[in-house]
Amino acid sequence: MNILFIGGTGQISLPCVYEAIKAGHQVSVFNRGQTAGVLPDGVISIVGDMDDDVAYGKLGALKFDVVCQFMAFTAAQVEKDIRVFAGNTEQYILISSTAAYRKSGDNYFVNETTPTVNPGWPYSEGKIESEAALKASQNLPWTIVRPAHTVRTNLPAMLSEGDVVGHRLLAGKPILVAGDGLVVWTMTRSVDFAVPFVRIFGKTQAIGEDYHISSDRGYTWNAMYEAVAKGLGIEANLVHVPADTLIKYEPEWAGRLFCDKIWNTLLDNRKIKNLVGNFTCSEDLDEVLADSIMNFKARVKADGAQVGDIESLMDRIAQEQMALGSI
Repeated sequence: MNILFIGGTGQISLPCVYEAIKAGHQVSVFNRGQTAGVLPDGVISIVGDMDDDVAYGKLGALKFDVVCQFMAFTAAQVEKDIRVFAGNTEQYILISSTAAYRKSGDNYFVNETTPTVNPGWPYSEGKIESEAALKASQNLPWTIVRPAHTVRTNLPAMLSEGDVVGHRLLAGKPILVAGDGLVVWTMTRSVDFAVPFVRIFGKTQAIGEDYHISSDRGYTWNAMYEAVAKGLGIEANLVHVPADTLIKYEPEWAGRLFCDKIWNTLLDNRKIKNLVGNFTCSEDLDEVLADSIMNFKARVKADGAQVGDIESLMDRIAQEQMALGSI
């Protein structure tokens, strides 16, 4: 089939491009051509910007069999896609997120019947509104795919602080963990996600359906941070802080904590497996994080030690929590 990736060089999408080529598809990618990522031989690169209505509008006339939208985060972006691709593709796949699901203490085992109601975090709200816009569309055969926390280049970080975690570990500084760090969290390698994702292409049974794709295994945040430290050849100094306390220091953390990171979350993958067949994901935590750690080390080698803008606040929180006694 003739496949278009909108994005194509990102954390999740690049391995999907490779898997699509491996499966024998003809692949084009549309992006600004600014993200590092070596595309496989045979991929057609279309350089452009989603905000350029003229250039973007021309994509519809190319009549791709499948369009994979990795770069839509708002309903307005999806509504533009509806205008461009309605009547012009056999399958439009929107990459949403498991952050769209309602999270609560009594709802840790999630499947596709879990309500997509998760207000309080702009990211999850944007994905939910995007899904709603797509479901209301006409003449656009759609499929929604919700990745869970998927890793390849980035380190896992409860506060979405990314490389700050790695640099703090290397500097011997404490890492902030919301709560006791024993929340069970699902994490999946991008290369493992890519296999079932590409199998969705052309599946008529998938039209008008939503699926999440993830590992069946969960890990505690303590274990994930300790595995990152192990990969860097050091030990982690974890400082556990109540989530309520963390947001008093930085209110912007409230959404990603209370709408996502502080809840036990395991995903039931039976629906996607019934569609595309069985698939396996690595469950060895060291292996799951190997690429993330390797890519972080490469960035350190290229750019040296970095100090994030938020580090002084993190130092203060850690010091004050340790003075009280970590939970």
